[in-house]
Amino acid sequence: MYYYGHSSLWSILLLVADIWAIVNIFQSGASTERKVLWTVLVILLPLLGFIIWLIAGPRTGRA
Repeated sequence: MYYYGHSSLWSILLLVADIWAIVNIFQSGASTERKVLWTVLVILLPLLGFIIWLIAGPRTGRA
């Protein structure tokens, strides 16, 4: 019997991280075009897109 719990947990964590990234993208001061491009990247490549956004993505105005 194979236990799927770990896979589901990672999927849920990735979904939460992607939603957090998308919310932060839309709260950033970037242009609309850049917001759309970042959002598409995060949606199409969930893990890689999130990592790229975390390193190089637009930031909110908060400290």
